[in-house]
Order: sequence, then C-alpha cells, then structure tokens
Amino acid sequence: MMNYYYGFDWTYLLLIIGMVVSGIASAKVSSTFNKYARVGSSTGMTGAEAAQRILYAEGITDVAIQHIAGNLTDHYDPSKKVVSLSDATYASTSVAAIGVAAHECGHVIQHHTGYAPLSIRSALVPVASIGSKAGIPICLLGMFLGMNPTLINLGILVFSFGVLFQIVTLPVEFDASNRALKLVRSLGILDEAETRDTRKVLKAAAMTYVASAFASVLSLLRLVLIFGGRRRD
Repeated sequence: MMNYYYGFDWTYLLLIIGMVVSGIASAKVSSTFNKYARVGSSTGMTGAEAAQRILYAEGITDVAIQHIAGNLTDHYDPSKKVVSLSDATYASTSVAAIGVAAHECGHVIQHHTGYAPLSIRSALVPVASIGSKAGIPICLLGMFLGMNPTLINLGILVFSFGVLFQIVTLPVEFDASNRALKLVRSLGILDEAETRDTRKVLKAAAMTYVASAFASVLSLLRLVLIFGGRRRD
C-alpha cells in the first residue's frame, strides 16, 4: 500500500502538523487576550455596554445581550438573536473584552445586512456537523466492505462539507473583526492606541480559525491519500 512504509502510516504526520499549528494558534490567542485583558479602556465601558452601544448606533434594537459562563465562549446566535458574552468579556472594562464584544456585534451586523458568506456558513451548519462526525466512519465502513468505492467516495464527500464550513468561516470572522475595529474607533469606545491593542487580540483570534481550516484541509487530504491509495492496491 502506497501510504505505508514498514507498518508506519506517514499520513499521521498531516494530523500532527494540524494539531501543532492549532495548538500554537490557541496558545497565542490565550496569551494575547490575557495580556490585554489587563489593559483597561479609558472610557471604563464594559464589554456588554460596548456591545449595546454598537448595536444601538447601527439601529439594531431586537438583539439581546446576555452573560454566559466560561472563558472566551462568546458567540452570536442568529436564530435567537442573542449575543452571549462570557465571564472574561461581559463585565470587563479591558480593551480585550471590548474587542471581543465588538467582534460579536460584527456578526450581528452581518446578519442584519444579509452578509452573503454568513448566510452560506449558516446554511452549511447542518451538513458540516454531520460531515465532521460521519465522514470518517463512512469511509471505514466502505473499507471493511471490501473497499467499496461508493461508500468511500461518499464518506470523503460528506467530510468535505465540514472542511468547506471551516473555509467559509474565514471571511466571516475577518469581516466581523474589521467591522468591530472600525466601530469601536468611530464611536469613541476606544482611542487610537487602544484600538491597536484590540486589533492584536482580534488578529490572534482570527489565526485560530485559519489554523482550524488548515488542519481540516490536512485531514481531508489524509483521507484521500489513505483510501485512494488502498483502492488502487
């Protein structure tokens, strides 16, 4: 079999590379957030207050802001129209907290204005969830059933939807951060120096999505190499 050498599956290196890159990105965002979580904003505005001001400034009054437990578990749920801010964000007056809160408001504005990549990502959620869980099992089933090409190709196709979701997520996240940085500056929530600090936090956070997409692509490549090689054998 082309993917093996003396019993060693070299394609595991693809998974290891993906894990290392993701680990580095995760460590970077944690260290960057923690650094700027100790830098208070000059306005003394909390993350929740900043989010509320941004939404009102954009004329959005039908989205609630709530506190949730956890650290950096912040997210926007378009189906419920709720911005959930974590322990590290909701009541914090740091430039990091305000940046994260503003980023989530960026997603709200995307939803409110019909931003196309967000709509595509939302549509992909069901199939992406299934694909990330079922893709590999389907491939394995195809292998155990005599390298059934139909099942193997189906498994790879299903898994690819999860990868596509990760890729589509990138422009959504970068756009939300760009909107956030413009708003916190134009609305006077942060001054110029504070906005630069916030940009570092959001850039580090964006790199976690890049790393995740990269790892997903490597996982898909591994599936193609493994099962493609076995079918030829």
